[in-house]
Amino acid sequence: MTYVVTENCIRCKFMDCVEVCPVDCFYEGDNMLVIHPDECIDCGVCEPECPAEAILPDTEEDAEKFLDLNREYSEIWPNITQKGEPPADSEEWDGKPNKYPEEFSSKPGGEG
Repeated sequence: MTYVVTENCIRCKFMDCVEVCPVDCFYEGDNMLVIHPDECIDCGVCEPECPAEAILPDTEEDAEKFLDLNREYSEIWPNITQKGEPPADSEEWDGKPNKYPEEFSSKPGGEG
């Protein structure tokens, strides 16, 4: 099992999860984070830290479809080890349905 960042992180990107990760397996995109599934040690400390409840074990139905996305983008986005500032409108996006793929950005984070 591994943990997976799911759709609700898109345009929320609160980043509370990043600082509690003991193995630094989070990677930053323009408007969401992902977890590298091969680096995750399944400790679960990130899951309760996410205000958007966007982190789930890959065994849950909603997480399974995001496992490949997490794997793909963790290979190309920059590693993040410290909490940054979430987008100014992150709270407005928290809980909105159907953000993927319309609101998803494949651009790496930390470039702006």
